Amino acid sequence: MQAIIDNPEVWVLVSFLIFCGILVYLGVPGMMAKGLDDRADRIRSELDEARRLREEAQALLTEYQKKAREAEEEAKGIIDQARREAEALEKETEVKLKESLERRTKLAEDKISRAEAQAVSEVKSSAIDAAISAAEKVVSKKVTGDKGNDLIDQSIKSLGTRLN
Repeated sequence: MQAIIDNPEVWVLVSFLIFCGILVYLGVPGMMAKGLDDRADRIRSELDEARRLREEAQALLTEYQKKAREAEEEAKGIIDQARREAEALEKETEVKLKESLERRTKLAEDKISRAEAQAVSEVKSSAIDAAISAAEKVVSKKVTGDKGNDLIDQSIKSLGTRLN
């Protein structure tokens, strides 16, 4: 037995066993297990939080994509509506322009007709004045005295029925 007591490895084994016993007595393995369990719980909760945040981010992304699609569709609708309104305005403007041209053409034609009628009236008036003047000269040379006065009076009386 002396050989076992003199062997340093035996003392190392005994001290190691005593040390392990003290650790077990003080509850170090339980503390280590509890620390590892706490760390595992923290990691698990962090993973759960990250998963939850990822799901929220995915939901937000889906919502924003939906809103972007809706905004794009609304923009297309606005563009289509503006295009239809522009086409309607173009047609309306075309109709109004046509009507305006027709009105102006009619006014110009009426003005031309009035000017033509006035010119014809002026030409007739000038022709009548010239005819009267010529007749007056002819009559004044050929008819003289009382016979001329009677003829003038008779012409003046019949003038009202002949002019029109």
